[in-house]
Amino acid sequence: MILEVCAGSYSDCVNAYRGGATRVELNSALSLGGLTPSVATLRNVKREMSLEVACMVRNRAAGFCYSNREKIVMLEDTKILLENGADAIVFGCLTKNREIDVEFVRKMVTVIHSFNKKAVFHKAIDVCENYTLSIEKLIECHVDRVLTSAQKRTVLEAKEEIKYIIDTYGEKIEILPGGSINIDNVSEIVNYTHTNQIHSSCKDFHQDHTTSYGDISYSYLDDTDNYECVSLIKVKELKKRLDNLKK
Repeated sequence: MILEVCAGSYSDCVNAYRGGATRVELNSALSLGGLTPSVATLRNVKREMSLEVACMVRNRAAGFCYSNREKIVMLEDTKILLENGADAIVFGCLTKNREIDVEFVRKMVTVIHSFNKKAVFHKAIDVCENYTLSIEKLIECHVDRVLTSAQKRTVLEAKEEIKYIIDTYGEKIEILPGGSINIDNVSEIVNYTHTNQIHSSCKDFHQDHTTSYGDISYSYLDDTDNYECVSLIKVKELKKRLDNLKK
């Protein structure tokens, strides 16, 4: 069973690795849903840990309909991250009609596969107009993996849909369930869907008291001094629960 942890920093990757995660999805700016990480972060992770690293390529917040200028940057970021050790690239791109941007997906996949690495389409799939048709288009584009909660808020709510797409498409594309998976629901999700991999944030919060002072605040979490990070304890607990499911 593959445990992928959503990481936003080098420290997050350390906690994921020490907790027993198989793979991380490496981002920056998790508060914005995850943006492209720095090369320095990737280099440090690959140098210090035997951890599979899937790097996000997303250069702004909000949706996934990108301009030509944004696409140029995404392609260059992809090459740079692959040259510096990324094991996979995570991306998503749609047309203004909420359909897969097939032309650009093919360009991204071509670059990624030229490095013999994996192309992963992220949860942009969950805002597509036609969900199953969109998965079929990803298969046609030779995308290797798709991260999804099957257009539901959480994977637990979507367990029937997740099981269906694994049963229907699982031999053609890896299905990676992700969306509020934790120690309390992972057994039900895995037992019902028979997935062989999950994506979890294992989220915790740390305080940084320099976040605000007087009338000045840089808070993004309900006017607190907290920021989100990966919990070593939660990774360990989730990994233990997954290991027990094998027995």
